[in-house]
Amino acid sequence: MVAAPGENLRVNGDRLWDSLMDMPKIGPAVAGGNNRETLTDVDKQGRDLFKSWCDAAGLTMGVDKMGTMFATRPGTDLDALPVYIGSHLDTQPTGGKFDGVLGVLAGLEVVRSLNDLGIETKHPIVVTNWTNEEGARFAPAMVASGVFAGVHTLEYAYERKDPDGKTFGDELKRIGWLGDEEVGARKMHAYFEYHIEQGPILEAEDKQIGVVTHGQGLWWLEFTLTGREAHTGSTPMNMRVNAGLAMGRILEAVQTVAMDNQPGCVGGVGQVFFSPNSRNVLPGKVVFTVDMRSPDQAKLDAMRARIEKEAAAICEKLGVGCSVEAVGHFDPVTFDPKLVASVRKAADDLGYSHMDIISGAGHDACWTARVAPTVMIMCPCVGGLSHNEAEDISKEWASAGADVLLRAVLETAEIAG
Repeated sequence: MVAAPGENLRVNGDRLWDSLMDMPKIGPAVAGGNNRETLTDVDKQGRDLFKSWCDAAGLTMGVDKMGTMFATRPGTDLDALPVYIGSHLDTQPTGGKFDGVLGVLAGLEVVRSLNDLGIETKHPIVVTNWTNEEGARFAPAMVASGVFAGVHTLEYAYERKDPDGKTFGDELKRIGWLGDEEVGARKMHAYFEYHIEQGPILEAEDKQIGVVTHGQGLWWLEFTLTGREAHTGSTPMNMRVNAGLAMGRILEAVQTVAMDNQPGCVGGVGQVFFSPNSRNVLPGKVVFTVDMRSPDQAKLDAMRARIEKEAAAICEKLGVGCSVEAVGHFDPVTFDPKLVASVRKAADDLGYSHMDIISGAGHDACWTARVAPTVMIMCPCVGGLSHNEAEDISKEWASAGADVLLRAVLETAEIAG
């Protein structure tokens, strides 16, 4: 059997898998996944482990004022801009082992493999761990890359509060990962992000590689509904100012709006806070966040407008106060055609099955695309499951995507000669 072109240029899949199994030992969750939320003590431990691996690979670590970690392998051309590979090590409170972590550790494996092969590149290569991609503890998501791209200010990011009232800035200092680099001062030749699909398409189509051409846009709308606390047993139904009921009707409206905008649009609610959150007290306040996404800008904005209008009407009818704040947003993204073609060619050269795909989830790549040529690579995940402790991929899937990443990065960073 004749080897496909580039057959010998692959990562060490065993080493990559070992790293993917070692990182989740920090911040294990209750059902086999991970709870390594951003800027917690376990996030610090994960960062420390990652730094030790980077040090062992001969990389130089830089950290910016958002705590984002940049591990650099030098290039031979001192004037050449770096090629960045990145994702995130923070997780959801009941997250899986691979969301984000695969991209960071595959980037490290690319560098380790180049070291093994004795290959030098013209452009430096920088492996990146962005702070607070998930947005689970501090909204919005992808906040560090957002500051990097000039979408948010540093002050805005530092003032974000978690549900306990702790601020992003204070917690970043507390865990000891506040850097001194100005955020966004680094310039990129290109940015690559490798990620699990977080959806069912690649597995269903029996494809090893997703070549990501576009990313969905997003609105996160945080609603605060104000009712009147009252006894659930002794308050007549017609005398209630029921913020919980208003929330329920708004959730139904979100479902209807998303279904009316098919195909390709989604909407839902994943976080709700009731106050006082007692079994026999009608809530005086309900806070929840609506998540809407679409690859079509016009549909995305129309969904937001309709949901806000319908929510106001629902609350007015029930006598409930309603305020809304957009706590997260990015426009639909088109990734760099030249880099997309490079990823596609790498998959072809390696003999891996592949298909074009749109990312349904938000990623740091959505912000870097504003400041540098950017592309994403995806591998399948079992059942399309993510943001769940049962999230799973195979060793073979992980390695295949990392092989493609290695080839595409090497083409972009250029072998020194």
